[in-house]
Amino acid sequence: MSRKLLHAARQQVAEVTGRPVETISGFHRNGDGWVVTVEVLELERVPNTMDLLATYAVTISDDGDVLGFERRRRYHRAAVDEGG
Repeated sequence: MSRKLLHAARQQVAEVTGRPVETISGFHRNGDGWVVTVEVLELERVPNTMDLLATYAVTISDDGDVLGFERRRRYHRAAVDEGG
């Protein structure tokens, strides 16, 4: 996967949500293209450990077109993911 496609996913999520993308946390190939997982800051709070973040999965074609977009979960920054 090229940096261009990762950048496209990051940009599309920021534009659709209107919120900053914190990081790309994963990507994998599927039958339709690529699924890129990004973490988005949805709500800033004080202290920042209580910020509300969300994980989004974006399906992107090999040409960089968004084929799908889904919020998978919301969580506080300080939350520990015990699911492994």
